[in-house]
Amino acid sequence: MKEVVLYTDGAASGNPGRGGYGAVLIYKNHEKKIAQGYRKTTNNRMELLAVIEGIKLLKEPCSVTVYSDSKYVVDAVEKRWVFSWQQKDFKDKKNTDLWRAFLKLYKKHSIRFEWIKGHAGNTYNEICDQLAVKASKVENLLIDQVYEELNP
Repeated sequence: MKEVVLYTDGAASGNPGRGGYGAVLIYKNHEKKIAQGYRKTTNNRMELLAVIEGIKLLKEPCSVTVYSDSKYVVDAVEKRWVFSWQQKDFKDKKNTDLWRAFLKLYKKHSIRFEWIKGHAGNTYNEICDQLAVKASKVENLLIDQVYEELNP
């Protein structure tokens, strides 16, 4: 299996508010940066979406180490909370659409998470933060359809 590193971050100005995600996928000496902004969303949704969109870039099953400053995302997977949420059909849980999308990807790869402190000088975390913030400030932001339907 190819070993890949994925750094991710999400941002929201207001919670909910304008938001964005940024991610850097690293394989050997290759880097791929992605970012996208949304007009109304939450920080947690952007943190999780950064992971999903980064993993979606993989064309084959890989061993992935995800670095994130989101305790919400890291703990949900590493402490296995998301799997008990899934067993209970995500009853009373937020971001169900994104967690379901993540779990489909999770099955295809060997994924582990590492929490890193945000805004603490980690180069790639800082890059992801800049990507996410910049994405949240562009014109013509995308609509986070599920979020807006559930939170008109």
